[in-house]
Amino acid sequence: MSDTAHGPRIRRRDRHGRGVRGPLMPADAPFALTRAERFDGLVRDEVGRLARRWGRELAGVEFLVEDVPRADPRPDEPVPLSQTRPPGGGRPQRIVVYRRPVEARAGATGGAWRGIDERELMRLVRDVLVEAVADLLGLSPESVDPSYDSPDD
Repeated sequence: MSDTAHGPRIRRRDRHGRGVRGPLMPADAPFALTRAERFDGLVRDEVGRLARRWGRELAGVEFLVEDVPRADPRPDEPVPLSQTRPPGGGRPQRIVVYRRPVEARAGATGGAWRGIDERELMRLVRDVLVEAVADLLGLSPESVDPSYDSPDD
């Protein structure tokens, strides 16, 4: 290793003369996204779909994705999949979806959604958001989205 004007020069091994390794796929390919980024996309798509029908009612609502709930639930309580947070302190009304519990409920195990049924995950994300919006608006989930809990979606 030798130094250059910009600092030490690092040599990388070029095993077997094949050249420097690079990414296996373009950065914008779906499989190049992380699990969290793919989940965010599912939530974003579903919020967009709900906003087309309930845009005026959801105009002041902020949708967030967090990995896990902030506090551990008691042993006799199920882990929440989402939470509606009231406005306050200059913050708007918020609906928070918890990624890890939703993935666990959909059957996600291991890295990169190995063993998960993506259709089941999409359905669960839809149902969680529909239930949260229905609760927020004081309506039934079926009136917010007629396809709620539908087996053929």
